[in-house]
Amino acid sequence: MPEYIRHHVDTILERLKECPDRLIIISGPRQTGKTTLVKQVLHRTTLRSDYFAIDEPEPGVPVFPDVAAEPVIRPADGRDRGWLVRTWEAARRKAGESDQGFVLVLDEIQKISQWSDTVKGLWDADRAAGTPLHVVILGSVPLPMQQGLTESLAGRFELIRVSHWSFIEMAHAFDFDLGSYLYFGGYPGAARLVSDQPRWRDYIRASLIEPVVDRDILAMTRVDKPALLRRTFELGSSYSGQVFSYNRMLGQMQDAGNTTTLARYLGLLAESGLLIGLSKYAGQQHRRKTSSPKLNVLNTAFMSVDSGYSFDEAQADRTFWGRLVESAVGAHLCNTGMPDIRVYYWRLSPHEVDFVLEFGHRLIGIEVKSGSRRGQSRGLEVFQKNFKPEHVMLVGQQGTPLEEFLRRPAVDWFNRT
Repeated sequence: MPEYIRHHVDTILERLKECPDRLIIISGPRQTGKTTLVKQVLHRTTLRSDYFAIDEPEPGVPVFPDVAAEPVIRPADGRDRGWLVRTWEAARRKAGESDQGFVLVLDEIQKISQWSDTVKGLWDADRAAGTPLHVVILGSVPLPMQQGLTESLAGRFELIRVSHWSFIEMAHAFDFDLGSYLYFGGYPGAARLVSDQPRWRDYIRASLIEPVVDRDILAMTRVDKPALLRRTFELGSSYSGQVFSYNRMLGQMQDAGNTTTLARYLGLLAESGLLIGLSKYAGQQHRRKTSSPKLNVLNTAFMSVDSGYSFDEAQADRTFWGRLVESAVGAHLCNTGMPDIRVYYWRLSPHEVDFVLEFGHRLIGIEVKSGSRRGQSRGLEVFQKNFKPEHVMLVGQQGTPLEEFLRRPAVDWFNRT
């Protein structure tokens, strides 16, 4: 199968053609292909480059001297602030020796303590000297990356977000059909394992969920109740697509904290690309923050892996499959819409709207109709009367086909003619 190129590759290549007046920050959930796409960039640019994986367990990282050469292995010693300075200075010298400039790539830089202060000093010195050095920084741990960027590097970087793979990407790269995407989700590394479902489930748990929780969140962020964080993710995956009050969630946990703690843990899970708690849409901002969250996985693999259903069994259970469909729509809207588009739900008993998109002052109401859900369109009518959205739409039965909907990013529905 030919190599699949995500659109981020072209974006990064364009940035490398510009003067290096901003750090290029590539951020996104674990195992979404950030390293792969950067290596694709390095193979396509005419600029010479060095690539270093900060968390490489063994000495030796690939380096791309030029576009025509094969990667070579260069040993990397202890990766601390001193190593970062030495590595940067070596790249700085190479940039000065080149007519075109040079690219330094630092993968998982948040593993270096106080990395952002060091980068700030080095970067500012390069700008003052006019050094033609492009610096690309990758990270998958959201809170340490965010803190470093906002506290030390404000105004010095451009952020390129890499999200979970969409249906159209999985279809083009791995020949996924709609049903496969709904159940197995959008992880490129797991795609080759779907014919062996026990092996696929082991991969999702051991290579995705556990590293994100244990290494990306617990090891890098203060969490007083690790068991509560894990249980929050388990409950969120089990009840994805449902509005679930914080008190109800706490009632199902043995090591319960309080609603503030629970809301913070949901925020950490959302920043890590696992699970989001959508707020209820309301005209007043403070009322949105105090609402019960609607839980939604950001990749439907998290629902399927511990559902107890095989692919065929999941399709046979219309209730579960309907929740999978709705969760896939919610994940798609969040992954393709944020940060410009805010995603909510709306409810005024007995009426509800599955998703509300807010883009500036523009609103869209979206309702998902799977085979197991009927008679829901009244909610759109009431929402339309109360909030005057730009338009409302059905996804699924009697509306926009699900496959067509998942092929288009969220912003497209604001440009509908």
